[in-house]
Amino acid sequence: MNLRSNSNILENVKLLGKSELNSKKITQNVATEVHVPPAKKIRKKIVVQAADENARASTSKEEVQVSSWKPGNWPKTLQNIREMRKNRDAPVDVMGCEKHGDFIGTEKDRRFHILVSLMLSSQTRDQVTDAAMRKLKTDIPGGLTVENLLKLDDGVLGKLIYPVGFWKKKVLYLKRVAEILRDQYDGDIPQDLAGLCMLPGVGPKMAHLCMDIAWGSLTGIGVDTHVHRIANRLGWTPKVTKVPEETRKALEEWMPRDLWREINWLLVGFGQQICLPIGPKCGSCLNATICPYAKGEVKLESPRKKKKLVE
Repeated sequence: MNLRSNSNILENVKLLGKSELNSKKITQNVATEVHVPPAKKIRKKIVVQAADENARASTSKEEVQVSSWKPGNWPKTLQNIREMRKNRDAPVDVMGCEKHGDFIGTEKDRRFHILVSLMLSSQTRDQVTDAAMRKLKTDIPGGLTVENLLKLDDGVLGKLIYPVGFWKKKVLYLKRVAEILRDQYDGDIPQDLAGLCMLPGVGPKMAHLCMDIAWGSLTGIGVDTHVHRIANRLGWTPKVTKVPEETRKALEEWMPRDLWREINWLLVGFGQQICLPIGPKCGSCLNATICPYAKGEVKLESPRKKKKLVE
């Protein structure tokens, strides 16, 4: 072997050594720049993530169970109430707000009459509301219209609607509503739920009933004090509700929509004749053996407490 060959071999060995050295440096740099979490931390993250997914699945399952809740025996209970209401002879059957739209006049006036009767009916017996509506129609010069109501003195209006519940407040509400209808709706009433609820003295119950009776549009269940009370007595809500609006939402969660229009009329009359606020006639009720209230399983707040204006 000559000297030149030896020199080439030595040069190759040096190059190989540098290559290995650079390779080691590159590997060290990559290891330094790319941080891989320890296996223990990755496992913890996976466990936490799995727990979160299980929690979400559990919550979703609970939500499904709540939304699918229905009261026991409700078809039988409803059938019995229909049987007890078959004569249609309760005050609501002959003096309800829909009866005050039965007259010869314009459609605007008819709808206005329905709205006024609903506003007067809050915390007021149907007999008193009916008497007040008759006086408004006959004693206001020119009849009960938006323009004629605005011309009426507040004191005169108060005498015409007395003794409806909270009559002084209702005088103010009626006047303000009439102004809004004249200025914003061309003398008509709002044709949507939101517009009705914006009117002074008009709440969800009145608005849903008004949409149904005045416009023929079913937007929800009209829940007054009768429906609110009876639904809780029958156990038709997952838990005892405090106000009618809570009851409406609870009922609409499970009750078939094709029953929404009937249920207000049905339960109001039932509450006027049998399931009275004070001293309910459980002895003559067909649901006495299946009603939670009649069996002493439901305790409710006494209706004797001071009333508040429910809109």
